[in-house]
Amino acid sequence: MNNSPSAIPLAQTPCQQPDTLRVQALRLLQIGSTQTKAAAVRELDTTAWPLDVAQFLFEPPELPGRPARPVLVQPGALRQRAVGTLEGRASLIHALTHIEANAINLALDIVWRFDGMPQAFYMDWLQVAQEEALHFELLEAHLRTLGFAYGDFPAHDGLWDMAARTRTDLLARLALVPRTLEARGLDATPAIRNKLVSVGDLRAAQILDIILRDEIGHVATGNRWYRHLCTQRGLDPVATYDLLALHHSAPVLKGPFNLDARRAAGFDEAELAALCGTPAAIA
Repeated sequence: MNNSPSAIPLAQTPCQQPDTLRVQALRLLQIGSTQTKAAAVRELDTTAWPLDVAQFLFEPPELPGRPARPVLVQPGALRQRAVGTLEGRASLIHALTHIEANAINLALDIVWRFDGMPQAFYMDWLQVAQEEALHFELLEAHLRTLGFAYGDFPAHDGLWDMAARTRTDLLARLALVPRTLEARGLDATPAIRNKLVSVGDLRAAQILDIILRDEIGHVATGNRWYRHLCTQRGLDPVATYDLLALHHSAPVLKGPFNLDARRAAGFDEAELAALCGTPAAIA
């Protein structure tokens, strides 16, 4: 089967869709093999197609394209393994690899799905997609050095579940995916890195350093465009976030929080105070 972007059929529509950069993002999203998808995303020449910000695209069935494995289960069904064992370390690396696979899909989805934004919005998220593809490739290659492959362990679908819940609301998507679920990675990554260092996996630690650096930028992209829409609509960012989180049943975030990374990603003191449940800005 040819999984190249140009070979992926789009949904049947009354008229032929012009071939644009956002169409390419949709075609990439439909690719089933994550390895093929990641390679194609990294090779995407964003200057090769016109960018039509007003183009409306019909949603094809069965998004995103997925491999047959990993088997997707509820988060509570995932078995906890000691990271000090080879299988436990591989399971942890596999979980991180799956997060990056989902992150590729999320970035591609926001590009094709939501029209009417400035051109810079789409270029920002395509850059995010390409960096997430690199993260996937780095982790997947490291997983193979441990004797395992992506798909060898079950995984959960929490990131994409929130994308599905916010599929008709860009403001909610920005608030609850990059600024909530992906921002949790800023909090969790240092502890995971330290755990891997403690068992001698220095290569994994190096990869997580790259990921944390890039993820600060990705969350900053979410913050920037969330605030753009709030300003455009005359909304208070903090109060609006609370309403969106309640409406879409977003998880309640609990510390500890990586406040330095969150500040670098563009969260202001009012947002950090609300996050930490304190009435004033955090020192």
